[in-house]
Amino acid sequence: MSDIPEGFERARFSSPFLDMAGPYYVRHDPDRIVVGTRIHKGQINHIRVAHGGVLGTLADVALSLQVHEAEDPPLPVATMNLNTSYLAAAKLDDWVEAHADIDRISKRTAYCSGRIMCGDTVLMTMTAVFAILRR
Repeated sequence: MSDIPEGFERARFSSPFLDMAGPYYVRHDPDRIVVGTRIHKGQINHIRVAHGGVLGTLADVALSLQVHEAEDPPLPVATMNLNTSYLAAAKLDDWVEAHADIDRISKRTAYCSGRIMCGDTVLMTMTAVFAILRR
């Protein structure tokens, strides 16, 4: 797709829900994985901005992916808690990026935080706790 910023590749993770919610793209920066998507018509609500669930799902995807890929082999994770603060709206055709950091990780739990951006505008801040389902 030509309207995807340079450095991003189509995400390899997939599920019927994520396929419907996305599509998602990833870029591997030195200190994190950035997850992006372009807001499309199916994600717009009655006030002509992206539905809050679109950004909430992106937050969960980006934070969990950061933990999932923190080790090799990848860690199986489950969301225990997700907190979001909506600060601004995304509009049709906006490119939005989720930047996530692992704040603390232990054998069974990971604590993460991040933000969703559209250009220089912070759309959302988020924190999450994940269970790490080690075998």
